[in-house]
Amino acid sequence: MLAILRQPPIGFLDPMERISEILFGVIMALTFTLALGVETADHLEVRTMLIGALGCNLAWGIIDGGVYLITRVNSNGRKIAMLRAIRETADNLAARRILADATHPALTSSLSEEQLDATRRFLRQMPKLPDRPALTNHDWFGAAGLCLICFSSTFPIALPFLFIGDAKLALRVSNVVAVVLLLLCGYVLGHRSDLSPWKTAIAMVAFGAVMVGVAMLLGG
Repeated sequence: MLAILRQPPIGFLDPMERISEILFGVIMALTFTLALGVETADHLEVRTMLIGALGCNLAWGIIDGGVYLITRVNSNGRKIAMLRAIRETADNLAARRILADATHPALTSSLSEEQLDATRRFLRQMPKLPDRPALTNHDWFGAAGLCLICFSSTFPIALPFLFIGDAKLALRVSNVVAVVLLLLCGYVLGHRSDLSPWKTAIAMVAFGAVMVGVAMLLGG
């Protein structure tokens, strides 16, 4: 049970966290590229747009990493509190309620009284639980990963403006790249959520378009 507190997320971040960060980075980058006046844009305007897009996604990546660390502290604290409560509770009914709140009621209801007794005895024999939650190296790597994903997701959308001199053509290529990224995010999300991958991919493109429109409308 104590291993739950130390168990790192596989690859530091779960797939949904990666998808969300890529989606956010793509949407933020599009708010910059689509706001560029391609008909009259010169190299200085393109350069300013690229710096703005990269800087914005770097800033939000740092913010997301900080928020991730806060959520990890909260998650680790809740796990410690759950284990301590099960360890100290006086009866199996209370232990079952605690487990139901922390996991899924269907899983908890399948445990027999003997299994609950064995769990409580095992927890009582464990070494002392940590007094307070602490961040692990995996938490720090996860926060850095979020920042890197958000920042790097700007590059595929920005690259056409670096290698294509025609701003209008560069914007079209950039938009195609953004659509492909949104399709990939939606496909992976659908596959992992037991939904139709291609329908979810198309829905993700529509969702991204709406979010970009909202951000631009509100001055984002």
